[in-house]
Amino acid sequence: MILLFGGTTEGRKAAKELEEAGKQYFYSTKTGEQDIALHYGTCISGAMDETAMADFCKSNGISLIVDAAHPFAQNLHQTVADVAAKLSIPAIRFERIYPKRTNDITWIDDYCDIPDNAGTMLATTGVQTIGKLMPLQRKGMKIYYRILRRESSILLAHKQGAADSQLCFYDSDDDEQEVMKRLGIDTLLLKESGLTGGFLKKTEAARQLGINIIALKKPATPDIFHCVNGEHGMRRMVEKLLPEFYPLRSGLTTGTYSTAAAVADATRKLFGRRPEKVPVVLPNGETIDVVVHYSDNYAYTIKESGDDPDVTNGIEIRAEVQLSDKFSIAGGKGVGTVTLPGFDVPVGEAAINKVPRQMIYDNIQLLLDNVPDYSGHLSITISVPEGEDIAKRTFNPRLGITGGISIVGVSGIIKPFSEDAFVDSIRRCMMVAKAGSPQHVVINSGAKSERYLKDWFSELPQQAFVEYGNFIGKTLEIAEELKFGRITLGVMLGKAVKLAAGNLDTHSKKVVMDKDFVFGMLREAGCDEAAIDSMKDITLARELWDRVPEHLLQSFADTVISHCRAVCQPAAPSCRLDILLIDDNGNIWQQRKSGE
Repeated sequence: MILLFGGTTEGRKAAKELEEAGKQYFYSTKTGEQDIALHYGTCISGAMDETAMADFCKSNGISLIVDAAHPFAQNLHQTVADVAAKLSIPAIRFERIYPKRTNDITWIDDYCDIPDNAGTMLATTGVQTIGKLMPLQRKGMKIYYRILRRESSILLAHKQGAADSQLCFYDSDDDEQEVMKRLGIDTLLLKESGLTGGFLKKTEAARQLGINIIALKKPATPDIFHCVNGEHGMRRMVEKLLPEFYPLRSGLTTGTYSTAAAVADATRKLFGRRPEKVPVVLPNGETIDVVVHYSDNYAYTIKESGDDPDVTNGIEIRAEVQLSDKFSIAGGKGVGTVTLPGFDVPVGEAAINKVPRQMIYDNIQLLLDNVPDYSGHLSITISVPEGEDIAKRTFNPRLGITGGISIVGVSGIIKPFSEDAFVDSIRRCMMVAKAGSPQHVVINSGAKSERYLKDWFSELPQQAFVEYGNFIGKTLEIAEELKFGRITLGVMLGKAVKLAAGNLDTHSKKVVMDKDFVFGMLREAGCDEAAIDSMKDITLARELWDRVPEHLLQSFADTVISHCRAVCQPAAPSCRLDILLIDDNGNIWQQRKSGE
C-alpha cells in the first residue's frame, strides 16, 4: 500500500500515475480542500505528527511513502523522513521543476534576512507566513498579502494580524503587472516555488515594472528521499521500490537512450569524466537518470522497453561526439534514412524524429552551459548496430525509411499496456472523469492532442480529458455505459483516416492507412482527379494538410469527420458526439453545420 502526500499540482500528477496501476492507495492533504476525483485512491485529511503517521503506516500496511507536498512544508518532509527511517519504509520525494537562480533576485534563507528598507512589499509567500512578517510590519513597513479567496485563508490571515485592506486575492483572470501597479509596490517577496508555483510569471512581471525581487530559497530535502521531479520518474521509482504495484514495467524510448548516449560521450570529451548515469531532461521538463556505458570512441546505452512488446528492446544505441564549429545530429549505421516526404525531417536526412532531435540539442546545450571557456559546438552521430536487421520487422520499409530504424519518442517514456490492461486503464480514467465532469468527457489519442484540446476546453477540469490511445471503440462503449451526456472525440488525421474507414481500433500493428478509401474521401470533398493523382505518393496521412488545395481543406475536414461520426455513433448511441479534427499545428477543425 502507498501513502501519498499531496494537495499540490505534483500531488495530482502523482495520483493520476498511481491510478493507472489499479491498486488501492491513500491520498493525504492537510485540509482536505483540494478538489480531486479518485477511483482507487482513498482521500484522508489532517496533519500528522510522527507518532500518528507511524501508527497509520503500521495499521494500514504502508510499504512506500510518496511526498508530493509543497516544497516549503518542511515539518511534513522531516516527519516523513523520520517515519520512513524508523519503519524502514522507502520514501519518494516528488519535487517541482525549478528555474535556474538569477543574480537579479535577492536570495534569502529566512524571513529575518529581509532588509528594513524594502519599501512597500507584496508578499506571495502564503497565508501561513503572515505571522513571520509581522515584525517588519510593526517596524512600519507597508505589506500586502496575496492569499487564496477562501474563508479558511481569510480567517487565518486575520488571526495572524492582517487587516482586510492588506489582503490581495488570487483570481483566475489576474494580470500580475496590473496587480503590482495597482498596489504601488516597491518589492515582491515570494518563495522559490518552482514552475508550477507561478515563480516565473510573478518574477517576470516584477522585472518588467522595475520592482525589486526577494526570494526565499527552497529548503533542503532530507537525504533519505529518492528524489524525482516528474510523473514519469515517479512511476519508474515506484516500479523500482515497490515492483508489485504496477502490473507492467515502463521503459524508455530510443530518443531518450540516444540523448543519454550523446550526453555521456560529450561529458567524457568535454570534462574527461565517465559517469555511470547521466541526467536526461524529458520533453515535459522533468529529469531522469539513464545508465550509460563507454567504448574507445563512443558512449552507448542498452534500450529497455519495460514490458512493452517492442522489437527494439535490448538493442545497443551509440553516440559519437566530436568537437565542431557547428551543431549537427547525424545518423550512422543502423539508423534509417527518410526517402519520402511527409515526415518531420526532410527527405535525405536520418530518421531521427523532431522530438528526439530537440531532446538531444536541449540536453547538449545544458551541458555546454557548464563549459564557459568553450565557444564551439558538437557534432553527434547516433548509430544502432542491429538497426538494419530490426527495421525489417517494422513498418519502416513501406514508409520509405531505408537502412535502419527510426529514433522516436514523443514523451521519452514507454508506458506498457496489454490490451486488457489498457482498456481497464481507460475505464478507470473514465470513471474519474465521470466523478469530476459528469456530463462532458473529452477523449483524445495522446499528450499532443490533449494539449490542444485543453486549450480549446479551458473551462473543463483536468480529469475530463481521457486518453484512448488506439481503443476508440472501447472508449466510446465505456462512455455509453457510464451515461455521459456529451463526448468530444479529438483525433489527428493519421488515426482519423483509419477510423473513417471503419476501424475503431487504430493500432498500426492491426491496420494501416487505406489509400483508396482516402482518395474516395478526397473525391467527396471536391478534389479533381488531377489533384488526387498528385497525392498518390503520400506515405503518411498528415501530408494531406499540405497537399489538399487550401480552398478544399474545410470540405475535406467535413468529409473525414462525417465518416468518423458514422463509424463512432453506433458505439455510443445515446450520447451527443462531437468530433474535432486536429492538424499538426494545433488547429482544430469542426464540421460545418448544414447551410454554412
